[in-house]
Amino acid sequence: MKKTLMLAGLLAASPALADEKPVLTVYAPEYFTSEWGPGPAIEKGFEEVCACDLQFVAGDVLPRVLLEGDKTEADVVIGLNTDVLARARATGLFAPHNEDTSALTLPIAWDDDTFLPFNWSETAFIYDKTKLANPPASFQELLDAPDDAYKIAIQDPRSSISGLALLLWVKSVYGDQAGEAWAKLAPKILTVTPGWSEAYGLFTDGEADMVLSFTTSPAYHIIAEEDDTKVAAIFPEGHYFMTEVAAQIKTTDTPELAQSFMYYILSDAFQGMIATANWSYPAVIKEGFLPEGFAALPRPKKTFFYPEDEAEALRVPALAEWEAALAH
Repeated sequence: MKKTLMLAGLLAASPALADEKPVLTVYAPEYFTSEWGPGPAIEKGFEEVCACDLQFVAGDVLPRVLLEGDKTEADVVIGLNTDVLARARATGLFAPHNEDTSALTLPIAWDDDTFLPFNWSETAFIYDKTKLANPPASFQELLDAPDDAYKIAIQDPRSSISGLALLLWVKSVYGDQAGEAWAKLAPKILTVTPGWSEAYGLFTDGEADMVLSFTTSPAYHIIAEEDDTKVAAIFPEGHYFMTEVAAQIKTTDTPELAQSFMYYILSDAFQGMIATANWSYPAVIKEGFLPEGFAALPRPKKTFFYPEDEAEALRVPALAEWEAALAH
């Protein structure tokens, strides 16, 4: 907290900045900045300590940064995940986060000095237990079910990090037989949406029986809606781990402010709001950070994870398998 308070004091003491607050530009995904995403609460919380104007720019974060290169207007990016970090790191655009990560409570080891995790969960198919009487008890049971047994909404792996996570989840479970797995799953796919929110909306509207989301998604319904009918199908084959990260841009005009935001990410204020602002596990879990509704969530007994270089190496062949299966 000392770094944040020092920065706040420095900014407040500057006559030039008293009239015009410095701006911190943060690129973030659409879901993040929406009224039901974590962005508004994070913006409010950070502005209370930074004496600045935090401005989110919503969209596809990595494609935009790749296009803009060192001319990017971003000071910080947030919402990337480990499956795209190889491409992000290769740009050379990112500066070290300079934060102590020893307090992280991720289920994997983390020693990255550039990309800082802020949340995590595992991929899962969500269903409504009042509408789906016989949900699949395993991934294999899902694949072997009749073609018309389920209508599933998934996200496009070319535009969605959750969609890419599904590709790698299937690859984790089925390896060289991933193509055959997709061929069995394809007839059950109702639609492929550009992003998570569109797919989840189809599910909540009753158009899809199941939706690709995360093991923590039912927490929203339990806590915010007092509805325990939405359930994650937990498969014995295992589920794919995903963490989202933030990083600061080397060429930022406000490096001290960007560094202050990185510090804020691991603060109790930020991490304490993640569970009910982002409906995922905080990167740092402390007592009181998880509401009671999270205790009801089943956890997978097996978790898969590809380090970024492996994920990148698998991305193109896995995408080709997906495209071939859905083209028929």
